[in-house]
Amino acid sequence: MTPSTVEATLARIARLFADHGHVPYEGARREAVTATEHALQCARLAEWALAEPELVAAAFLHDVGHFLAAEAVARSDAVDDRHEALAVPFLAQAFGAAVVEPVRLHVEAKRYLVRVDDDYARRLSPASVHSLALQGGPMSAAEMRRFAALPFAEDAVRLRRWDDLAKEPGRPVPPVGHYLSLLESLTWRDADAA
Repeated sequence: MTPSTVEATLARIARLFADHGHVPYEGARREAVTATEHALQCARLAEWALAEPELVAAAFLHDVGHFLAAEAVARSDAVDDRHEALAVPFLAQAFGAAVVEPVRLHVEAKRYLVRVDDDYARRLSPASVHSLALQGGPMSAAEMRRFAALPFAEDAVRLRRWDDLAKEPGRPVPPVGHYLSLLESLTWRDADAA
C-alpha cells in the first residue's frame, strides 16, 4: 500500500458513491432505499452494535462492487454481478483483511445463514431472495463447514445481518463524509502497519 494508491482508492470510493449511490436497485433487485442509503444504514447498524472500526468500514463498503460492475457493463437482473469478488482487489489497494474479507464473504454469509437459520430465510426481502438464487442458493453441508472455518466468517455473518436490516426508507443516518473520514483513518493505520 503506497500513500498515492491509498489516496487514489479513497478518491475513487467517494466518486463511486457520488456517481452511483443515488440509484436504487432495479427490477427484481429493487429495494426501498438507494445504494447510498443502504450503505449508510448498514454502517450505522454496525456502529450501534459497537463493531470494530474495520467492520463498520466493511459494512459501509460491502456493496461497492455493484458500483464497479455498473461502470464495467450494464447490469442485468438475470445474472449475478459477483460484486463481492469485484470489490476485493479494489479495496485491497487501501485496506487490510479486517475490511476486505467481510466484504468478500458477505454473499456467502447469506447462503450460510439461509442454511442454518430458517427464520433468517423467511425474513429476506424479495430482492435478496432473487439474488440468493443467482448466487447459488443455500449452502451444502460441506460448504457450510468450510465457510464457518474461515477467519472472518463471524464478521461476515454480522455484516450480513446488518445488510438485511439496512433497507428502511427515511432512517436517519450520518452523511457519507462521516464514513469517508473513517475509511481515511483506517487506510493510514494499515499503511503504518505495513
